[in-house]
Amino acid sequence: MKKIAYTFLLLATVGTMFTSCREKKTTGEKIEDGVEEVGDGIEDAADDVEDAVD
Repeated sequence: MKKIAYTFLLLATVGTMFTSCREKKTTGEKIEDGVEEVGDGIEDAADDVEDAVD
């Protein structure tokens, strides 16, 4: 029974990966995603610096 559950989970994960890879985005959407990622990285770095100062 566990083998079936693990197999199903693996197939669902792989299926999700292929679906997300085929997602078509415009150039603007890609730029927005990139800006959001950079912003998140800056926020994380600022939190790390704040923790280090404390």
